[in-house]
Amino acid sequence: MTQNKTYDAIIVGGGLSGLTLSCLLGQRGLKVTCIDVDDPKKKPQDPRTTVISYGSQQVLRRAGAWEKLGPCGEIEHIEILDGSSPVLLEFMSREAEGKVFGWNIDNHDLKIALMARMKEIGGNIEHIAPAKVADFQTHDDHVDVHLADGSALQTRLVVGADGRGSFTRNWMAQHLGLQTRGWSYHQRAVICNITHEHPHNNVAIEHFWPQGPFAVLPMADDEEGRPCSSIVFTEHGPEKNSLMRLSDEDFLLALAARIPERYGNIDVSVRRRAFPLTLVHAAEYIGPRMVLVADAAHGIHPIAGQGLNLGFRDLDALDLLIGAAQDTGEDIGSSALLERYQQKRRPDNMAMIAVTDGLTRLFSNNIPPVRFLRKAGLKMVAKLPPAKRFFMKQAMGDR
Repeated sequence: MTQNKTYDAIIVGGGLSGLTLSCLLGQRGLKVTCIDVDDPKKKPQDPRTTVISYGSQQVLRRAGAWEKLGPCGEIEHIEILDGSSPVLLEFMSREAEGKVFGWNIDNHDLKIALMARMKEIGGNIEHIAPAKVADFQTHDDHVDVHLADGSALQTRLVVGADGRGSFTRNWMAQHLGLQTRGWSYHQRAVICNITHEHPHNNVAIEHFWPQGPFAVLPMADDEEGRPCSSIVFTEHGPEKNSLMRLSDEDFLLALAARIPERYGNIDVSVRRRAFPLTLVHAAEYIGPRMVLVADAAHGIHPIAGQGLNLGFRDLDALDLLIGAAQDTGEDIGSSALLERYQQKRRPDNMAMIAVTDGLTRLFSNNIPPVRFLRKAGLKMVAKLPPAKRFFMKQAMGDR
């Protein structure tokens, strides 16, 4: 690499948010580089999928990546259950002007589509990987970005899109006094993908069991035409009781006990993995020519499936502000622009944090009075069309 290469924006983090923002800014003609710790030649052994809301789909369309995706698992119908009760609440696409609620997409497939779009945009986007940022030096008109290999880059704007364990956020905390709050939920998400005998009919299921919420999310059929779904089992309690400790045979039995019989015989197609569930939220999203987006700014509980979608709202806002700045000749790294971004995004993010944290505590509590109120609340939403429409709009990412 050439020393002291200069860019309009350096995006730290080559995950889904970082790559999407690289596409958005790159197609505006800005000179952008994305610094990615992962080796793009290695396929991650990661079963995670992401439910992309309608709002996030529009961002991916604007980035030019949506059309590069293959078949996705459409969500047209959502069922919510609590314990052994029958379905308490249903959302159907026909109640939402025929729009689907979202698309369940393999994270690796989405990353491949974004990488293809970056390559298509051309020479003003670089993807440096595997690479790691070692330090920043802020100046009035630029930031020097020092990489672990000893090379140095220069930019008008640094965007931290490097996830919950963000190096960028931690650097801002150490050098700029940025405060962060958060906590552990003392829960784990055990995730895998399955094939099943009968079609899922584009139905997503969220089932609240005493042991923890259990979600079945429709995916596209596999290469052999078998119906597929992704599983997210949120468990709490001692790790010694974790589903991760079960044999493959016993784990399959545990899944079969929770999945509706209408799916028929099931088999695990992508091995399970577990991820700890935490909350992290930066008190400020901005510093001198530095800005945090997505999980680097706010990592939330996945109970409502809105983590990446919330991050995409950040990308949408920042991209549009930068586009407006280009039109007026404003510096894209100016403190005024970054303040506008923070003012626009912080209230929405704080509201979603409050909702997901409240839902987590409500649906992780099996005390009888709480369970009674929970069921009563779900039944009330089912009977109140305005409340139902509100929750459907939230699920779709409409604002």
